[in-house]
Amino acid sequence: MSSRWGRAPGGFGQRPHPTDVAAGVPATGEGIADDQLDNAVQNLRRLILAAEHYRHALSVSIGLGTTESQAVSCLAVHGELGQSDLARELQLTSGASTALVDRLEREGVAKRTRHPRDRRRAIVRLTERGAQIATQSRGCLANALQLLPPAALAEFASGLEVVADDLDAVARGTTAGTIDPVSTHALPAA
Repeated sequence: MSSRWGRAPGGFGQRPHPTDVAAGVPATGEGIADDQLDNAVQNLRRLILAAEHYRHALSVSIGLGTTESQAVSCLAVHGELGQSDLARELQLTSGASTALVDRLEREGVAKRTRHPRDRRRAIVRLTERGAQIATQSRGCLANALQLLPPAALAEFASGLEVVADDLDAVARGTTAGTIDPVSTHALPAA
């Protein structure tokens, strides 16, 4: 699946984002009741908050900072990454990513090696300790997903993928200045 910026038609994710509607893109997936959508948004907010609480608790329990824990998750999802790719995924500056990888190496959860063909680039990968942390974290996440009925898991996973892709695209666009997801400039000052 991909985000609203290039997703496949049909199924999850066919409803355009409000910025698309404002641009004249016709909405699909009509017929979702406002209370149903409000309930889904409320539960998504709860999921995001629960995930943030989980990330913080996990970080404390393994002795890493939140950004280091995010980097371990990122490497667990994507596998080894170039240091600049890791920085882009975590929305860090080059200098901040260098300091992050230094901390990851000191904690023994990741290591940096030279790219085999381009000596100017560094590759970051999880160490055995980092992989163990990712595996143990996967167990906690898998336990939560096993609370769902087996028949619902595939559809739920597809829905999560669409939502994650879209929120990631919004975050990247907001950081790049190409998307204004919440027009706070139009709100009165507090």
